[in-house]
Amino acid sequence: MEPCFDIAHLGHVEMLTDRFQESLDFFTRVYGLKLSGQDADSAYLRAWDDYEHASLKLTRAATTGIGHVAYRASSSEGLLRRVAVIEASGYMVHGWVEGDKSHGRAFRFEDPFGHIFEIYYDTVRYQAREPDRPALKNTASAFTGAAPRRLDHLNLLAADVTEFRRFMETCLGARVTEMIQLDNGRIGGCWFTVNNKTYDLACTEEHGGGSGRLHHVTYATDQREDILRAADIFLQNGIHIETGPHKHAIQGTFFLYVWEPAGNRVELANAGARLILAPDWQPVVWTEADRRKGQAWGLKTIETFHTHGTPPLKKG
Repeated sequence: MEPCFDIAHLGHVEMLTDRFQESLDFFTRVYGLKLSGQDADSAYLRAWDDYEHASLKLTRAATTGIGHVAYRASSSEGLLRRVAVIEASGYMVHGWVEGDKSHGRAFRFEDPFGHIFEIYYDTVRYQAREPDRPALKNTASAFTGAAPRRLDHLNLLAADVTEFRRFMETCLGARVTEMIQLDNGRIGGCWFTVNNKTYDLACTEEHGGGSGRLHHVTYATDQREDILRAADIFLQNGIHIETGPHKHAIQGTFFLYVWEPAGNRVELANAGARLILAPDWQPVVWTEADRRKGQAWGLKTIETFHTHGTPPLKKG
């Protein structure tokens, strides 16, 4: 599929938490995001080199999981072109909504599995003030420790990854860079990009019968060593380390997965220097036999990685 230039990049993710203060403490004090602003319901967070006011909107809720996924359009004209495509697509449309502290009005729509998406163009750029002002003019703000640099990607769960792929290609003009082909003919996972990053969104198969669930949200670090130091920080603060540090076979990212206090899975990752520059890139296909070999260096994927998502499934 040819690249679509109407969408610039993954902008932000809204995460729901039923333990707001504990989640906020984790993301700021432990994980290393910065608080840009707050209102009655949400905290607006960003990594030290995210140029926008917020890349994570943490919202009080009675549950956990994902509120919405937001992409920024490449222009106001591109936004309107995408809106026209989405309205004609047959997918569920929520329509225009007012913006918030971090961006202007946005157009909302929904995939067949209950995940809400929005696209916007008008945004609020972060303006650093002391003591957050960077020493170098070409970075957005100061940083300390092993804090993540930027929002990288998220992973959603869907009962039919093939149908989710159709949604992403149709509505966002996304390309598949890598995928899992199951022996039974189904697609077990797809990794999507809207620019030259290796991926900004992944979708893997929902094994629990839930809908609209989140697998994880990921921020990127500069170096692998940042992730090793973060593992000690998580350990020191009593954060549940689910798996890693290790290297994924798919996409080759160096990873560490933890659960924040409300149970949402969060990753730190380093993708190295990989970019998708070929305009005629063909998806890399991984088989079940490939996956049985484990991750890149042989670590077997733990069971909770296939079963845990948020919100949790209702028992019984």
